[in-house]
Amino acid sequence: MISIKETEPKKLVDELAKEMASGKITEMPGWAIFVKTGVSRERPPEDPGWWYQRSASIFRRICLDGPVGTERLRTYYGGRKSCGVAPHRSKKAGGKIIRSILQQLENAGMIKKAETGRKGRVMTAKGQKFMNSIIKNMVKGQ
Repeated sequence: MISIKETEPKKLVDELAKEMASGKITEMPGWAIFVKTGVSRERPPEDPGWWYQRSASIFRRICLDGPVGTERLRTYYGGRKSCGVAPHRSKKAGGKIIRSILQQLENAGMIKKAETGRKGRVMTAKGQKFMNSIIKNMVKGQ
């Protein structure tokens, strides 16, 4: 069995996004087409399936990094804000999008809140089974 660390991240996120969109694990809310993903962005994302890409990427981050909270994910998905002629500054991503995706994954039973140690979300057995099936299908398709 191939682990998540041995798979190519882009392909894994793409496959996860397809499954999340078709399996109704996460749903894009109506307000998501109008919002930017953070202060460092000038416009909303152009890709119509960006919500599923982001939720797949967050799911992968939780699988890799163990208990992960909103603040760590905001830092990970943040970017550089252009300040005109002044130097760029690093800014965090918006928290509402990340919190909504975490709540949707939690309602689907893929993740749960960590009970001991660091605060954040960890993967459940159902989430691990889902991830393993995606990885297995990726290996078969190659």
